[in-house]
Amino acid sequence: MVELGIGDGRPPAEIHMGGCYAAGKRRRPVGRDEACRLLASGVRACSHCQPDTALNVLDLPTRPALAATAR
Repeated sequence: MVELGIGDGRPPAEIHMGGCYAAGKRRRPVGRDEACRLLASGVRACSHCQPDTALNVLDLPTRPALAATAR
């Protein structure tokens, strides 16, 4: 499922596995293909349910803020 952000257009904010306790109230179900596409485009994967690992999505783009702190 995808958790939606706040504001105009409600952009995707985070990807979760179905039933994840950390998902917020603004969410909608998505299929495997859309979840993989969203993860590949840079939408954050939940660190609790780890949908990227469950979907076997490798080589996710590194977010600039995380890259700067990893050095």
